[in-house]
Amino acid sequence: MSDNKRPESMKRINSPELAKAFIAEQVEALKKQIGDKKVLLALSGGVDSSVVAALLIKAIGKNLVCVHVNHGLLRKGEPEQVIKVFRDELGATLIYVDAVDRFLDKLAGVSDPETKRKVIGKEFIDVFAEEAKKLEGIRFLAQGTIYPDILESDGIKAHHNVGGLPEDLNFELVEPVKFLYKDEVRVVGKQLGLPDNMVYRQPFPGPGLGVRCLGAITRDRLEALREADAILREEFANAGLAGKVWQYFTIIPDYKSVGVKDGLRSFEWPVIIRAVNTRDAMTATIEPIPYELLGRIVDRIVHEVKGVNRVLYDLTPKPTGTIEWE
Repeated sequence: MSDNKRPESMKRINSPELAKAFIAEQVEALKKQIGDKKVLLALSGGVDSSVVAALLIKAIGKNLVCVHVNHGLLRKGEPEQVIKVFRDELGATLIYVDAVDRFLDKLAGVSDPETKRKVIGKEFIDVFAEEAKKLEGIRFLAQGTIYPDILESDGIKAHHNVGGLPEDLNFELVEPVKFLYKDEVRVVGKQLGLPDNMVYRQPFPGPGLGVRCLGAITRDRLEALREADAILREEFANAGLAGKVWQYFTIIPDYKSVGVKDGLRSFEWPVIIRAVNTRDAMTATIEPIPYELLGRIVDRIVHEVKGVNRVLYDLTPKPTGTIEWE
């Protein structure tokens, strides 16, 4: 059997009891594989890397070194949550890297979506490699690879961008959840005690808000996008939709339209709302947002977010539209 093929005898992890058994099995396997050596992990705050971090903390404690790179393209409050959960509550060895200026300077004037992705990916590798070279005794590299990653690619978690590390950083891989599907990872994360808003975090693109701030990214438009996204997520949570809609987010394109604010002419950006449901991300349907809720979201965004004077609602299913805009 291939090392990257899920064992046929492996049960679907769909209960706390099965999650407990998986955790106990993995903790023993990790202790055996790692021994007293150190492990490095790029901790994004997403469910996959967070569950891997929690598993490794349980298995090897302080011998896990987490690196959280803030590239400025995360959602509101996410870097703070990573620090709170892993450093403050779980006692992880966590290195926080504030690379916001570094990433945004490199992205200045870059409008092509693929070029933006490449810039973000390369810079992430460079930052992560620099941090890795400062550390001593690292033998292993942990990754949040899950089974769909193996089925769809070469097994390297592309959005973590650690598969392209320099050759002098020759680490052995640790991938404790590589045979799990996303729903199973969530059950395990819940059993490990991670907070719900981390365990049930909706899918988020590797380049983060970089592909939702359409065209060339500017700091003011990126900040407006972050604030609009936070309002949408807060209102969805308050309305009980957070766990019922697969993905919902905001987009700000690189153009402005005329409007009226406080009795004066304004020339500001529109915010586009996208909310979809899907089983496999190959097709997607539009989530009908109740009109009263939609009105409340619009009112908050245009009055609370600097630089915005319109809100639009994207009603396009996939196909013909894709889920993301870039």
